[in-house]
Amino acid sequence: MVTVEVDPACVESRLLSGEISCPSCVSGVLGGWGHARRRAIVGSVVAVRPRRSRCRGCQATHVLLPVSLLLRRAYLADLIFSALSSAATGSGHRSIGVELGIPASTVRGWIRVMTARAGEVRNYLLNIAVAAGVEVSVPKATGSGCGDVIAAIDVAQAALGYRFGGVGPGGSGGLVGAVTGAAVAVAVSGGRLLAPGWPTGFGVAGATPVASAVSGGDDRSSDATV
Repeated sequence: MVTVEVDPACVESRLLSGEISCPSCVSGVLGGWGHARRRAIVGSVVAVRPRRSRCRGCQATHVLLPVSLLLRRAYLADLIFSALSSAATGSGHRSIGVELGIPASTVRGWIRVMTARAGEVRNYLLNIAVAAGVEVSVPKATGSGCGDVIAAIDVAQAALGYRFGGVGPGGSGGLVGAVTGAAVAVAVSGGRLLAPGWPTGFGVAGATPVASAVSGGDDRSSDATV
């Protein structure tokens, strides 16, 4: 699975130009290879059907997940980020669920996952901020797992915004568009912010070798999951 920009036209253009590198090999580039299954996403007015790609070198296939989504989550990343941000300020999962129109049990699950890995995620995000080559200030501990993570996302957002956005935090530019907190959280985690094993078990996932001789229509991967 590879995280890409939201605009499908830009994704297609980069696939045709060979501008998306394969995460499974050293020098391969990805080309179009059908689509993953269409699915409804809470918060999106239209169903989402991610593009699927195949490496022109090693023949591995990868789903191209828009930066607006997290891996195997049926909610827009903006909604999940809003829920975690509210938890960071002390709101409970029930009140957050009511405010966002999301089942309280779902919100509670997101908070539990993030709280359990808060230290590792915080360090990972701060390392990303430092790697951007922009001077950063390490935020103080908030006493809340979600609070520490959101503070680290804010630092990474500022660093990446200045480095790649062109106009500072919240700016626009580069491939992912607006450098928002939610977009940063998705991009730097490869869509795996809430996935099992991330960030300590972070690595290449979702690669499926496909023989060069295989041929078929655009729907050959329509039953794939994201």
